[in-house]
Amino acid sequence: MIKNIVRSVNQFVNGQTIGGVLLALAALVALIISNSPLAPYYVSFLNTPSAVHLAGDWLVLTKPTLVWINDLWMAVFFFLVGLEIKRELLEGELASRAQALLPAGAALGGMLVPALIYAAFNAGDPVGLRGWGIPMATDIAFALGILLLLGSRVPASLKIFLTAVAIIDDLGAILVIAFFYTDNLSLTMLLAAAVGILVLLALNRLRVMAIGPYVIVGLVIWVFVLKSGVHATLAGVITALAVPLSDGRGGSPLKTAEHALHPWVAYLVLPVFAFANAGVSLAGVTLSTLTQAVPLGIAAGLVLGKTVGVFGASWLLMRFGGAKLPEHSSWLQFFGVCVLCGVGFTMSLFIGSLAFDGADAVFGVQVKMGVLLGSLLSATLAVALLLAQSRQPDHH
Repeated sequence: MIKNIVRSVNQFVNGQTIGGVLLALAALVALIISNSPLAPYYVSFLNTPSAVHLAGDWLVLTKPTLVWINDLWMAVFFFLVGLEIKRELLEGELASRAQALLPAGAALGGMLVPALIYAAFNAGDPVGLRGWGIPMATDIAFALGILLLLGSRVPASLKIFLTAVAIIDDLGAILVIAFFYTDNLSLTMLLAAAVGILVLLALNRLRVMAIGPYVIVGLVIWVFVLKSGVHATLAGVITALAVPLSDGRGGSPLKTAEHALHPWVAYLVLPVFAFANAGVSLAGVTLSTLTQAVPLGIAAGLVLGKTVGVFGASWLLMRFGGAKLPEHSSWLQFFGVCVLCGVGFTMSLFIGSLAFDGADAVFGVQVKMGVLLGSLLSATLAVALLLAQSRQPDHH
């Protein structure tokens, strides 16, 4: 059982590495272009509208490129996240209370403490407070990619722990988006989406094993959710949860879809998202810009909040809840992985785009600066800690 878990996690981590490198390159290219003579073309590309005609001209969706990327492309990412969450809940690291206790508690602490730290920095500013969910997220591609680059210096048990924490973290982010970053609800569209969900349940109960019908119904639900006021990416999660885990003959439609979709998300969807959202002009940016409440709150939430929340909750569970330190790991290694949870790039930028949608553009710049700074500091400190442990003769 343990060998199977380690094997599947290693395969998962290996798949994240190139994706993490592409994410970093896409973000770097976006930053370079945003601070070059090509910047107007970059902005123009993101603001260029395009239309999709559904059922002739009965329904026309016209959105700028950036919105299509954040609403439709990221729905594909959330579909993959939903598949991973369902698999973990049914047969993975979260399938039993004993297995889920430590990563679940760590993830909860890693969401609450960063949000509180951010809120403390932005107390008294109702607009700034809208970003409290930004430092709650962990970027699974970056974090796992860094662990793999460190190779055998990090035991497999810590990779399993980080994978489970990041998946629960994604589930928390989904709930935060659904309940706190949704407004102007349309009851009619929500009811239409609910009918679509019933169709998904019917497909599942009828044991439809082909992925196609689920995707088609999911796209219809996506349109209704988009028009309802709830963020459309949630349709991806809802669709994924309906996909059967087993076909009863040894096959798994869910795992087949997950394996087929993962390269597209890791190598295309997320890098494109990073390219579209990480570009920020540094013209006029000074030290005082970074010390504004929003970027400082984000950076502090990611670096300090994630570390204190993940490590603190884990320590309490080990001290009073019967949880144990992951096998073959030292406290310093475990602490380093807790610090690594502060790499919140993709999901943090995404939540930031929702939090300050319609607000002054300066908040968008501050969000990007805070996320980039916090993620970079967390990654650097985590790598330093893990390398320091590897130089010690006794790892346990």
